[in-house]
Amino acid sequence: MHRYIPHTEEEIKEMLKEIGINSIEDLYLDVPKTIEEYNLENGKDEFSVLKEIKSLSKLNKVFEPEKVFAGAGIYFHYIPTVVETLSNNQNFVTAYTPYQAEVSQGTLQALFEYQTMMCELTGMDVANSSMYDGATALAEAMLMAVRINNKTKILAAGSINPEFLATSKTYCTPQNIEIETVKWTESGTIDLEDLKSKIDDNTSAVVVGYPNFFGIVEDLKQIKEILPDNVVYIVVSEPIALSILEAPGKFGVDIVVGEGQSLGITPNYGGPGIGFFTTLAKHVRKMPGRIIGETKDVDGKKGYVMILQTREQHIRRAKATSNICSNHALMALKNAIYMSIMGPEGLRKVARMSYNAAHYLAEKLVEKGYNLTFNGPFFNEFVFNAGENYYEKWKTMANDGILGPLPLEKAMPNFKNSALACCTEVNTKESIDELLKHF
Repeated sequence: MHRYIPHTEEEIKEMLKEIGINSIEDLYLDVPKTIEEYNLENGKDEFSVLKEIKSLSKLNKVFEPEKVFAGAGIYFHYIPTVVETLSNNQNFVTAYTPYQAEVSQGTLQALFEYQTMMCELTGMDVANSSMYDGATALAEAMLMAVRINNKTKILAAGSINPEFLATSKTYCTPQNIEIETVKWTESGTIDLEDLKSKIDDNTSAVVVGYPNFFGIVEDLKQIKEILPDNVVYIVVSEPIALSILEAPGKFGVDIVVGEGQSLGITPNYGGPGIGFFTTLAKHVRKMPGRIIGETKDVDGKKGYVMILQTREQHIRRAKATSNICSNHALMALKNAIYMSIMGPEGLRKVARMSYNAAHYLAEKLVEKGYNLTFNGPFFNEFVFNAGENYYEKWKTMANDGILGPLPLEKAMPNFKNSALACCTEVNTKESIDELLKHF
């Protein structure tokens, strides 16, 4: 491997000296050498180590999709077998868009189709060919808003996924961009009076969820009516929900982003995800990431190319729209295949079944005396008061093979003894009733 490492020993020493350490190992001093309670003894042979690691892996709890009631941004949906079959074609299996467009027409066409379908779902004019995940897509949307109007204050609804907000702050804080949260009402929607009071001359953008982290569907039209013309309107959305909700583009939204995992990608220990990013045509030159365009060659034949690649390895870093140098091309391909197979009516059916299952669960919990935290309209997730010591009950459910509604207190300390419940089309009446026995 040494011939692929560009730095000489002298250059490495020079760089280490510049940052004040003596060796590359010093960079990892803060990383624990082992996980508590899982110490592997020194000097074991490979066979023994492999045997021990396999025994540890058997401690993992595997949940059947129909017994998973935790969502919060990652969802189980049924994925037609053909999605994996087609996407595993060796010509497609790459996480990176090939640079030689002339020999990568199949991949580029698939990404072009992906962009087209994301525009149809969101009601926007243009889409890029994906970001890392929903969180980084939101962070990049905030940076794009600042490029559009040169203002540095972002107002984000407190009902945005807390992980998305944390990632956005990581991106924005070093660039002196302030992110201020806006309160929510008893219905779980953004507090319009609080929003009005916080908008000032330095406000660059307003961010809301659709549905938001609590599962509540915001009134995008009402929010738009109070925004000044020069404030960028950003919506974080869930793509399955968009098959039955009015498209955000119908309400004067400037940027729509979100996590596309629910479109044909299985949950795998937190990844991979895929961030979708759509916007208006007038903002296209401010948009980060790759865009695939359709053109004609000298013989008049249709061809696909990468366009507007204003990324940091293509031009001067200071002028790049983003320092994300990759995309999730394979995940975008899966999204495109899934949406093609399902079609508009198939997506709507998945959304309706998810909606019905969640509302059935909510009604039964209310009948048992558990109160919903918010009274606003929800799609397939809702927050409810799960009673004292819910975390202990949650662990008991896990031992019975059920991944119950997500305890919210860790992510949002104000929600003590509260849980975020989620249902999709894979949750059957039988599995919901089995969950209800624990309440």
